[in-house]
Amino acid sequence: MRTFFKRHAAPARAAFMAAAGAACLASSPGASAHAVVGDRVFPATLTVDDPGVGDEFDTQFGHIKTPDDSGNDMSVNTVSYEWDKLITKNLAFSVSSDYVSQNDPNGGSTKGWDNVTVGAKYLLYANARHEFMMSIGLETEIGGTGAKSIANSFSTFTPDFYFGKGFGDLPASLSYLRPFAITGELGPNLTTASSDNGPNSFGWGFTLQYSIPYLQDQVKDLGIPQPFKDMVLVVEAPMSTCTEGACAGQTTGTINPGFLWLNRYGQFGIEAQIPVNHLSGNHVGVLFDAHLYFDDIFPNSLGKPLFN
Repeated sequence: MRTFFKRHAAPARAAFMAAAGAACLASSPGASAHAVVGDRVFPATLTVDDPGVGDEFDTQFGHIKTPDDSGNDMSVNTVSYEWDKLITKNLAFSVSSDYVSQNDPNGGSTKGWDNVTVGAKYLLYANARHEFMMSIGLETEIGGTGAKSIANSFSTFTPDFYFGKGFGDLPASLSYLRPFAITGELGPNLTTASSDNGPNSFGWGFTLQYSIPYLQDQVKDLGIPQPFKDMVLVVEAPMSTCTEGACAGQTTGTINPGFLWLNRYGQFGIEAQIPVNHLSGNHVGVLFDAHLYFDDIFPNSLGKPLFN
């Protein structure tokens, strides 16, 4: 449930988080490990969450320069952790936080943990024939649980909607387009602060993916060698639009081209972060991600749902 692009709402803070951020059944939900529906696997993307649920652990490093409150470029490094635990096969709980290091060009640096975020996510629907699935969730960033110099003192509640659609149902004449897929996430960020100190915002984002494993297995085996045969090419677009206060109507975010390398037990990913406007920054950042599938590594213990 990584939604780095939408949790914080103060104008400069929103720009930072936007830049840093960021089942196989016909009609009823029920996922295999991760976001799997029919022949489609939706990988765990880095800033826009996939529509599935699973037992997983994620570690991510990010670096970017982003504007501070005075408009000066500030170097920001983040190390993020998230654990997702299946309660049932369709319901997952998550807990996450980020360790943030901010270096101001005018001198001084700030380091510490951001607030703890907890969440729940439920798989609503999966259609194997059309490679479609959707989920709903609720995330709560608990204000005051992080370092005072880094974290917000107020809490943020975010009800989320997630979806994914593979193009595997395209006609045979368009078979080389079948490996394409899109996913998306959207939801309001409702804070407990005033509109000036922590204005509400609307988080939204989408991904465009091209799966080489899908091409090899479901369309035509072109003999693509390792490590390329297990890669998914991806472009993510995590965005946040301020909905009240002085920043009302302003959108910040990044366009993140990159790739994911998948195997049975996890995946690695790397993406660039290209700001969409001046509010989001003027420098390209980078994200590195390592993601473990506990439901495949420990299927009978740590990766098993608490209730069948």
